[in-house]
Amino acid sequence: MQLSRWVFHHWVSSAAVRALQLSVFVLSGVLAVLLRFDFFAPPGFWSLYGLAVPIGAISKLVAFELFGLGRGAWRFISTPDLGRIVGATIAGAILGGAAILAVLPPGYPRSLYLLDLAIALLLTLSARVAVRMAYEAARHQRQHLTQRTIIYGAGFVGALLVRECSQNPHNCYSVVGFVDDDRAKVGTYIQGLRVLGTGDSLPVLVRRLHATLVLIAIPSATGAQTATILERCHAAGVRFRTIPSLSDYIEGKELAKQIRDVSLDDLLGRNAVHLEEQRIRAKLRGRSIMVTGAAGSIGSELCRQIARFEPACIIGFDISETGLFLIEAELRDSFPRVRFVSEIGSIQNSQRVQDVLHMHAPAVLYHAAAYKHVPLMEKHLFEAVENNVLGTYRLALAASALGVADFVMISSDKAVRPTSIMGVTKRIAELVVNSLSGRTTTFVSVRFGNVLGSNGSVVPVFKRQIEAGGPVTITHPEMRRYFMTIPEAAQLVLQSSTLGRGGEVFVLDMGEPVRIVDLARRLILLSGLRPGEDIRIDYVGIRPGEKLSEELSTIEESSLPTSHQKVKVFVGNGAPRDGMMTHIETLHRLCTIRDAQGLILEIKALVPEYNPSAQVLRQVLCPVMAQEPVLTCDDSGHLVAAGQAGVFLMHGAHEA
Repeated sequence: MQLSRWVFHHWVSSAAVRALQLSVFVLSGVLAVLLRFDFFAPPGFWSLYGLAVPIGAISKLVAFELFGLGRGAWRFISTPDLGRIVGATIAGAILGGAAILAVLPPGYPRSLYLLDLAIALLLTLSARVAVRMAYEAARHQRQHLTQRTIIYGAGFVGALLVRECSQNPHNCYSVVGFVDDDRAKVGTYIQGLRVLGTGDSLPVLVRRLHATLVLIAIPSATGAQTATILERCHAAGVRFRTIPSLSDYIEGKELAKQIRDVSLDDLLGRNAVHLEEQRIRAKLRGRSIMVTGAAGSIGSELCRQIARFEPACIIGFDISETGLFLIEAELRDSFPRVRFVSEIGSIQNSQRVQDVLHMHAPAVLYHAAAYKHVPLMEKHLFEAVENNVLGTYRLALAASALGVADFVMISSDKAVRPTSIMGVTKRIAELVVNSLSGRTTTFVSVRFGNVLGSNGSVVPVFKRQIEAGGPVTITHPEMRRYFMTIPEAAQLVLQSSTLGRGGEVFVLDMGEPVRIVDLARRLILLSGLRPGEDIRIDYVGIRPGEKLSEELSTIEESSLPTSHQKVKVFVGNGAPRDGMMTHIETLHRLCTIRDAQGLILEIKALVPEYNPSAQVLRQVLCPVMAQEPVLTCDDSGHLVAAGQAGVFLMHGAHEA
């Protein structure tokens, strides 16, 4: 139906253009005769030579068709078209003259040929120029209703954007010029528009040109460069938008239609992920895939990414019924051909885990269910161990027993030299799955840093504080973290799952660590406010279990490259397989009897590099201090609590 409408519209439009052009040629023939005879043709002239006018008009129309001018849009007439119009008119006049000599009797005045040619050429050019002028006038009138826009970036993308905006009659951008930080470009012209200055001159240019919008056309800009541009836009008091990066550019769609607001991803400056899609598709297509923690931010994004590869079924396992309902509804709309099954349950419930695995027999299991909030887990030692360690062990053991081919555990950079309960439980979980490798199931772990916008991420907290008018609270001015986006993390997890042979810890390329205060400032800029002026930034001190900066590997681990440039594999520093069962049984017993002292000691034995926080030590030492309120000093003069556990743990706190 759409195609037939387009054909009909195109045919009607072309017929109208040809009819108008034919009318011009007929008029030129009549005017030539009238001018030749001073507007009084001799008696009998029209009866004898009247056919000359239509013959000449049709001949010129045929010539215009041969020259490709019959369907041209008159409003786009340009210099190259002038030569073609002159050539077509001369060719049509010659063709018409030959036809007139062959058909009509001798005596047709030869001067009429030249007059007809001159008038036809004049009228044809005048008609097209008039249409172009009317179109331009209408476009300029529309531009008064559009946004006066400065394009930041005088490169290829900026030039393409100007061209599209000028040719699209429905665009809402009236481009008045460029700015570019390359001083060599200042003063040059691109698509008829001048490069007015560098970014530093943006406030002056905005006031002088009455601009209301800046379009950022630098797809390769880093996060720091984008933040600088936003600061200049704020200083100029002008709104800003951007275009997608070249990797996100949707081919076949006009660039101007892809203009969007600047996002935090732009300010993070992360490069796009290029996946080995055929390799991932070979692992996932037509198979049943299970995701634990499917209602969470990482788990739900894993479900979205997995659905792209056409699995037979996705089993979403989570204790949150609302989250499962939402992701199921979303996938039903976005991927109607992919079956999604919601299964409610906890990984701590061995029977429920076994029932679900037995019922659906997944080929691949992505384990994203975990407690991840660092300060909260410092207060809940037993719950963190029961879920992150014992729950992972039960899930992994059931997966191995029931024939799951691949088990991928989502870990964290906080597992490296951990100072938090969350981090150390993740490290033990890595050791647990590593100890099970070599059986029927391939077990691997994937370690990465903070994920923007995920549950527990600092970004939602900052956004709420900004919406409330501030202040934005930051623990320390030098606090740094690795960051990546949720889709990037999920995609690289899928990529890592195709690389494992069993027992590896894969680490994603996190780029350079970002200062949290810089992230906060960029979020404030995105909100249209000025950091330190509109929104205050306060420093509140490091929270329990936190480090100033995170690491991705320990000293004992060595990294090796993989076939994917953004994924590395760490080898070494694994726990002995034979001793892991004993440690697991001990952890389970200590959680059952709620022995905090014994639990931390066992964790320390498993992960010697773990340094417990002061908050954890207070929880552990309080019972000791109540029974034996004796403090003494060791040989080095350090204050210690009486008893072996007290001495051990206080040393750990001092080292931390």
